[in-house]
Amino acid sequence: MTIYSQHANRGKTQILATYQGPDGVASKTVTSLGDSYLAAPIVDALNRISAFITVPVSVHDRREQRVDYYPRKHLAALTDAAARVELLNGAHSLWYEYVCLRLHQALVDLENALMAVPETVSRAIRSELELEERELRAALDDFSGTSSGDEPEPERRWEFDHPFVKYDDGMDTLTDRTRAQLDSREGDCTPEAREKAIAGLRVLVTAHSRSGGMWVSLDDPSCELFAEPYDSEGFYLTVQAPEPSDDDGSWEIEIGRWEPDDAHEEYGEHTSATGSTVLNCALPSAPDADEIARLLKAVEENPLLLAQWAKTPVGTALEGITLVVTKHHDS
Repeated sequence: MTIYSQHANRGKTQILATYQGPDGVASKTVTSLGDSYLAAPIVDALNRISAFITVPVSVHDRREQRVDYYPRKHLAALTDAAARVELLNGAHSLWYEYVCLRLHQALVDLENALMAVPETVSRAIRSELELEERELRAALDDFSGTSSGDEPEPERRWEFDHPFVKYDDGMDTLTDRTRAQLDSREGDCTPEAREKAIAGLRVLVTAHSRSGGMWVSLDDPSCELFAEPYDSEGFYLTVQAPEPSDDDGSWEIEIGRWEPDDAHEEYGEHTSATGSTVLNCALPSAPDADEIARLLKAVEENPLLLAQWAKTPVGTALEGITLVVTKHHDS
């Protein structure tokens, strides 16, 4: 329930926490650094952490034509290392576990950023996380009527459906659209199917985070990675997880190509194009994030591999990797 920023002051860079207090919006200095370059990744991670812990307890869970609340278990991850591991082990719902995964990544990013700063700064940041958890828990207890009434008034205010956070994680994770999309994807699937879909989601999100390339996107957070490296001659690659409702579905790697809509135009000089599938590789078992990351790295290092792989016959492995072509779409 806090927005973080950095501010130059007397040769130092201050990290500020801004929140809604009893008398309106207020700010306080969390810590200061001599270098704004060191402050930037800390501020970025803190904003993501604040958003990921706050939004799930600020919206209703409307799956299955009911109105409920999301769990609070992720709050403990702010201060408890064991709880951080549990962020990767839940099976509540696609959207909630997606947020937990993003929270875990943000916490790792924060720890990495703190390795480059003095211990005094690290202590101040960890104290800030403790305060954020304590204040949010107190607000939630008051909201749910479980507060004893003896606690002091929170310094930071929280309001259901109006979280005071910065929503920019680059992935639209916390938007209503993403939540509705994942809820729809989940549908009326069994608990076993939901758990399997969540595991697949974790693989895709983790592989995407390791790709490091602007040319790889997580188009639909539940089921598809899209990779279109520069100089690939119009070829692209997708990695698709099976739908939660598809009990017999398999993971698939797809190679496609953009074709100019005007047959008289050359690719690269076209005004518009339509993508079409060239071939599919159905995987015999679910991949792990490292396997997908290696595939993406190979394509990044040599984008023309996609054009080369596109000529591979059915039943033959793509050159250099073990994926076998299971279907070819002849033009």
